[in-house]
Amino acid sequence: MFLPRTKIRSAAVAVTTAAALIGLGAGAAGAAGWPPLQEGGHLYAGSNGTGTVTTVDLDDFGTCHTLSEPSLSIQVVSGSSSVVIYSEAGCTGHAWGSGSLAQSDLPWAALSYRVVPA
Repeated sequence: MFLPRTKIRSAAVAVTTAAALIGLGAGAAGAAGWPPLQEGGHLYAGSNGTGTVTTVDLDDFGTCHTLSEPSLSIQVVSGSSSVVIYSEAGCTGHAWGSGSLAQSDLPWAALSYRVVPA
């Protein structure tokens, strides 16, 4: 008995997708220390999403916020906002943009940030 080509293609796509998802799951397990992804923006005083958490208001576009303690990592889950972090207070110094989906250690200690459209 022969299977139509569309069923064979569908099965191949399903197998490939399942393999990719299993691979992503294995990769996520290696990212120990990071809190689970959650909607919103968060800056962490430690690397890998550890330490004191500063919650970022992703609807407060353009306002410069100086942090009470430096941040070393960031997590952003948003469809419309990005966070730009700065190496100096008052949104000065080197700048780095997160994008709207990020989970990363920062390239330097962030002393201030502002929210911008993604």
